[in-house]
Amino acid sequence: MQVSPTSSPFALAPEFTAVVIGGAGGIGASVSRLLLDLGATVVATGISEAELATCGLPHHDKLSLRVLNVTDDAAMRAFAQSFERVDALINCAGILRRDAEYELDVFRQVIDVNLTGTFSACTAFKSALTNAGGAIVNIASMNAFSALPRIPAYCASKAGVVMLTKALSHAWAPDGIRVNAVAPGFIETAINADGRKDTAHYERIAARTAMKRWGQPDEVAGTVAYLLMPASAYVTGSVYAVDGGFLAS
Repeated sequence: MQVSPTSSPFALAPEFTAVVIGGAGGIGASVSRLLLDLGATVVATGISEAELATCGLPHHDKLSLRVLNVTDDAAMRAFAQSFERVDALINCAGILRRDAEYELDVFRQVIDVNLTGTFSACTAFKSALTNAGGAIVNIASMNAFSALPRIPAYCASKAGVVMLTKALSHAWAPDGIRVNAVAPGFIETAINADGRKDTAHYERIAARTAMKRWGQPDEVAGTVAYLLMPASAYVTGSVYAVDGGFLAS
């Protein structure tokens, strides 16, 4: 991690470079925007040109957009090799397939994107992160701890992301790489748009949280940014819930 002797512990260093895998998605786009606001150079990925074109990220001289399929190992390695150093890797790419995840091929697809894709990015970028003394933030989920019956693969994949985060934090600490995760609760994004059409379901979730509402992607981004700052230099292997108090009930 770059740290200037005169910099604030709550600021990113000059020339800070962040790669946001899945940066065109709801939480990923909010993370990308916040990091740009903090002065970082950001490279954000999406699954297709169409997703990148409609993600709503601003035109910015410090923002680059790239198409990347996280299940394509060769593409991931080639993408990572284009960077000599990276201060931050944020893994936001994820899918769920409500009800269909009981089909074995769909279960495998969700695991491949959410868990194996996260591992693929981490290992591909390890050299560039080592060169910078960088940090990884993986996007897990509240459903790593509180299961839902209609998304078994999603729950299993996010629980895997939590344990992957903890394992890598130990394995890569000697290389100067910190590895943490953020576990969002019910955040209003495209991934749960269909579920939110059920008014009773929407209101039941809101009532369960301490704050009595669903969260917004921007409310997750701040915790991600903190985990990339000098202020969190002694934090690794941790999982931060951003769930409006859902797990506290």
